[in-house]
Amino acid sequence: MKWFVYNLLFGVVWVFLLPGFLLRMFRRGGYAARMGDRFALYPAEIMAKLRSAKTLPSDVSAKADSSGHAIPAPAEWVWIHAVSVGEVQVAGQLMREWRKAEPSVKFCFSTTSSTGWKMAEREVSEQDVLIYNPLDFPNFVKSALNVVRPRAIVLTESEIWPVFIRAAAKRAIPLFLVNARVSDRSAPRYAKARCFFKDVFNCFAKIFAQSELDKSRLISAGAPGDIVEVAGSFKFDVARRNPKKEDELREWLSGAKGRILLGGSTWPGEDEVLLRIAKTLDDATLVIAPRHFEKADAVESNIRRAGFGCVRRSRGDKPSAAGEKQVYLADTTGELMGLYGIADVVFVGKSLCEHGSQNMIEPCLCGKPTFVGPFTENFRPVMSDLLESGAIVQVAGEKELADGISRIWHNADESKSLGERATAAVLKRQGVVEKCVSEIRGVI
Repeated sequence: MKWFVYNLLFGVVWVFLLPGFLLRMFRRGGYAARMGDRFALYPAEIMAKLRSAKTLPSDVSAKADSSGHAIPAPAEWVWIHAVSVGEVQVAGQLMREWRKAEPSVKFCFSTTSSTGWKMAEREVSEQDVLIYNPLDFPNFVKSALNVVRPRAIVLTESEIWPVFIRAAAKRAIPLFLVNARVSDRSAPRYAKARCFFKDVFNCFAKIFAQSELDKSRLISAGAPGDIVEVAGSFKFDVARRNPKKEDELREWLSGAKGRILLGGSTWPGEDEVLLRIAKTLDDATLVIAPRHFEKADAVESNIRRAGFGCVRRSRGDKPSAAGEKQVYLADTTGELMGLYGIADVVFVGKSLCEHGSQNMIEPCLCGKPTFVGPFTENFRPVMSDLLESGAIVQVAGEKELADGISRIWHNADESKSLGERATAAVLKRQGVVEKCVSEIRGVI
């Protein structure tokens, strides 16, 4: 009965969310060509690739579903699902590690956003398939599983899709949740709905939690204690410097005067704070990389309103020769790690004016003095490790951020020491992905 109610409520909620979804499609683009994926209606080339895979076992012949369509025999696909940029990077690291042990493995990678899709395109290989995840309705999920017929499914972080998970479990497909976390906001909801989530978490063969707190919250939500293991954060393994991109971006910033203050993955409100701080640093060039590029026009307006010129990456702008102080706007995909590598001081966004924070591990790996605001709940275990190591500076608000940046800016020894502690803290905690891949492969 509760699953009937869930399916009914999901349908009602989805109808109400549809206008916003369509608006997001229009703004970001990239959805229309593969809208059918949401209903498990895949392009012919995707179907051909899925059906051409090696089958398990070899004597299983194709069957037909209720509509008379052929269902391919069980294939060698490992289905991996990730949504956000950070989750896609986690999944990509897992895929690379898996291929080291099993070069012939084939991945069916699913995501739900156009941003995730663009990042996923860089992670999949020629032998893989990239799709949008089906809507969490029984018929669409059943059709998708009939087509892909994976030998295992790996979900990332907090991607809990009840119908999809239960349908896979009924087919005896091993399910894994990696880099699992339960946010401060979600924890009480999960606990209150324990009778609901218990059925879902019981479907997993193994859950790899980021921290003891996450493990405790998962168990409180109904996950069996014997399948939840504290493995640490995949994000420490995901971080990799990109020297080629660093050189490319160094060339882009060749006209910049002074050292670089970088705002990475900033959210509305944070660029204005950084602009005010930049005005107090005579030898600084501010670079802003907004989290969502569709907001770049608003960021540019703020830059010009603050009295700066704007050098926008996506337009190929060149610095003004009029002597106007410039702010560089990095509004292109996949270049943030390169920017971290060449910055002098970094502020990580969605931590000052928004709740959650973006990834602070990357600038720390690059040995950069790194600042975050008070809202870092999405990276709770990571922040605990970094703060314990004295590897990052967390501030309560704009004044503390301005004072902290100014102090580091004018103290080379402190800046160097903070950066060295940051790199050491990240390197010390790497190796999680290899361990998890080994355990997953041991189960399937």
